[in-house]
Amino acid sequence: MKDVILCGGMGTRLREETEVRPKPMVEIGHRPILWHIMKVYAHHGFRDFVLCLGYKGEAIRRYFLDYHTLYCDVTVDLGHPERLRFHDRHAEDDWSVTLADTGWDTMTSGRLWRVRRYLQEDDDFMLTYGDGVADVDLTALLAFHRSHGRVATVTGVRPSSRWGELVVEDDRVTDFLEKPQISAGYINGGFFVLGRKVFGYLEEGDPTIPFERAPMSRLTADGQLMVYRHHGYWMAMDTLRDRTLLNEEWKSEKPAWKVWS
Repeated sequence: MKDVILCGGMGTRLREETEVRPKPMVEIGHRPILWHIMKVYAHHGFRDFVLCLGYKGEAIRRYFLDYHTLYCDVTVDLGHPERLRFHDRHAEDDWSVTLADTGWDTMTSGRLWRVRRYLQEDDDFMLTYGDGVADVDLTALLAFHRSHGRVATVTGVRPSSRWGELVVEDDRVTDFLEKPQISAGYINGGFFVLGRKVFGYLEEGDPTIPFERAPMSRLTADGQLMVYRHHGYWMAMDTLRDRTLLNEEWKSEKPAWKVWS
């Protein structure tokens, strides 16, 4: 099964970082957040990736083209620099990564349309964003999607509030929750499973249409969008504050999204 990851946005709310690299390459613990997302998929046995590149996509290309050199000991014969001897292996030897240029200014719907040729072998495929981590049980997510028979499944999450919540009775604070999850409704947490029929909802690759607007609205109107409720950890990296929090979490004894060993 293919895992499509949207990696092409400009990340304007994280401009301090994204002036020089694409958002999926911003690091958590000396590894790009994209790597962390892919490690979650790989933990569940999903190791065939299609990366939708756009803004500064050459940085992502270089990262994967040089992956073996970056993470293995290597000997270089300076008289013949093309001769490299690698002395060990890395844990990602069984990953397949397709690097697909989907345009700098293309919206998410158009990016998905432009990689459809790489998705012809499977009835279903996975889709997520290149800027958020979670401990979603992707195996259970896929089972849920296949159980209902609809075109699309989105993971619904209740992220932590940025502010503490006061629990009040008769003007008296009875409890204070420092960073509670929002208590009403769900938001789009990414981590979709989609059937091939989804391409009928994409306006034939119109690059100006976000997948999260008209296509998802039509899927909803047709009764073809289901939600998989995730009550565990989820966090998107939208700001420098988010990057700092994720790096602090990574330094902890057990980062919440690190489901791999």
